[in-house]
Parts: sequence; C-alpha cells; structure tokens
Amino acid sequence: MKSIKLGKKFINKNSEPYLIAEIGVNHECSLSLAKKMILLAKKGGADAVKFQTYKAESLVIKNSPAYWDTTKEKIKNQFDLFKKFDCFDKAEYLKLAKYCSKKKINFLSTPFDEKSVDFLNRIVSFFKIASADINNIPLLKKIGKKKKPVLLSTGASTIKEIKNAVKILKKYGSKKILIMHCILNYPTKNSNANIGMISDLIKKFKNNIIGYSDHTLPDKSMSAITTAYLLGARVIEKHFTYNKKIKGNDHYHSMDYKDLVNLKKNIQKVRILVGKKYKKIPIRSEKISIKNARRSIVAKKDINKGEVLSELNITHKRPGSGISVSNWEKLLGKKTLTKIKIDSLIHWKQLQN
Repeated sequence: MKSIKLGKKFINKNSEPYLIAEIGVNHECSLSLAKKMILLAKKGGADAVKFQTYKAESLVIKNSPAYWDTTKEKIKNQFDLFKKFDCFDKAEYLKLAKYCSKKKINFLSTPFDEKSVDFLNRIVSFFKIASADINNIPLLKKIGKKKKPVLLSTGASTIKEIKNAVKILKKYGSKKILIMHCILNYPTKNSNANIGMISDLIKKFKNNIIGYSDHTLPDKSMSAITTAYLLGARVIEKHFTYNKKIKGNDHYHSMDYKDLVNLKKNIQKVRILVGKKYKKIPIRSEKISIKNARRSIVAKKDINKGEVLSELNITHKRPGSGISVSNWEKLLGKKTLTKIKIDSLIHWKQLQN
C-alpha cells in the first residue's frame, strides 16, 4: 500500500501528517459545544474531527471496573462513565456530519457496535477502530464488509493480534488499512509512550502506512507527536478539548486549539528540516562550498620547470578550484612544464601527462 486516501487527502510516507482532533465525548452532551470544537479544530489546522458512537448498554456490563487514572477521572465504573456521555443519537451525528461538511473538515466517529457501523457508513469516508476492539471479530467483520479505508489502533496488542485483525479486515473487504501505534493508558506517561515502536511497525508492516494515537499529556512543543512524525507516523490522532482545565473525562490529556496550532508549526518546521531529498547527495546551495571550502594542491615553495613533485614541494590548501587534494597520489612523481610560484594553485596544464 503506497498511499491511503482519507477524505480528499492522499497520505504516503513522504506526506505531511493527517491530523485528527478527537473530540470524543468532550462535548459534554452539548451539540452547540461540539460545533464550537469543530470550528476550533478547523481553525487550528486539523484535517478531521472524531467522535465516539456507542450506547453504554451495548458496550459494558454494569459493574465493569475502570482502566483509566481514577485520580484524574473520579468515576470508577465504566458503565457509569460511558452512560454519562452517550447522549448523542443518529440525529445529532447527522447534524455534526453536515456541519463538518459545511466547514470543510472531515467527520469521523469510532463505532463500538455493529449497528453503529451501519449507521456511520452513510456519513464517514473511512472507519477508525479502537485499540480495545482489535480482537473483536464480529466488529472487524462488519467494518471490513463496508470496504472503506480503516485506521486500526493497536494499544495493548501483540504483533500476532494486529496481523490477525488486518487479515480479517482484508478478508471481508477492507483493502486499505493504516496501523496506529497507541498505548492504552489514560493518560500515558512519557516513560510508557514507547514511540519507538513505530519503527517496529514500519518494519513488520511494510505494506501499511503507520500512524500514532497519542494519550500523553501535551507539552508546549507537542514533542510526543513531533517525535512520532519524525519516526514515520503519517496519521496523528489526539484527544481535543476547548479547555484543558476541566476535570475528568478526557479533557486533562487532550490538546486544545493552541496546542494544535503549535503542533502544525512544529511539523512544518520539521518537514523543512528533513527536506525533500532522501538520498545523500550534495545540494545546489553547497556548490560554492565545494568550490571554496575544499582543498586544492598548492606549491609549498617556488617550483622550477622540470622539477618532480613530492611532499617536499607541494601541500594542500583552500580553495578547491585547482587540482583537488583527492588527486594527491596521482601528482606525486609528476614533472612540471612551467615554473610554479609558492602558495599558488597547481593546474593540470602545468604538468606532464
């Protein structure tokens, strides 16, 4: 897979990153707030916004324990937390998708059940599968049958599990699968981020483009995501909020508008620094340096006509516009055809063949 099309944008190993601002349920059940966040994401430079489509009753049993940091999110029961934010139905998602289309930003939502897959298929151009569903065979089959591109998060999974998920998706119709490195901790400590795993995914999945879903606490330089891009991640997903100071839910480990702007600037700077040439060659701006900063063979003293060149009468100095010092061995033993003054460049026409 040389490239993958997400919305109207083609992603390949040399492209700028496709940025997904995951609003998730940070809209706090407010349609107007969700629209405000869509605008902020668009203004900040995101390519897509992502929501989560589920109903608590179809996702967890009522006594499911938490897997997040309960010092940050006080609710310790999955059902209670998910039920608190599963307030949007089809009508709301249709309105949000229509609003995204109007604002020219891609709408995306992660389905957590098969019914949601059927509904979302009408309004998304590609699917995102959460890390926790990488072994959810019924869901993988359902998404595969839609034959759309898929982003597959891989938090807490083995290479064997990833390969099996890819195999199922392909078997049922999804041919374009982008694999997302992810650590399934909320939040993810920097010491646990293991962004270097991106390199392993690139090595083991040569036919797939690799991305990164980030759960670390954002810093001013957005260093985790910038590092991921440098290592080869070409789709970036990060939780998004309008206010990082709000306690609980996903706000505390989300990026906000300013973080998104800084991220775009950092990535642009990184792309300039990395450049467009991936083979080591001299570039145009170095031509003058090759000419003037390299060394030529120079007369160490006045050399008479017919004199034999040796290490006693030649040396090497800048600039490089005479005979290159790389020809040092070739010059030793040659006779001169003219007199050569001390500290002057030696030229081939002054020497016998």
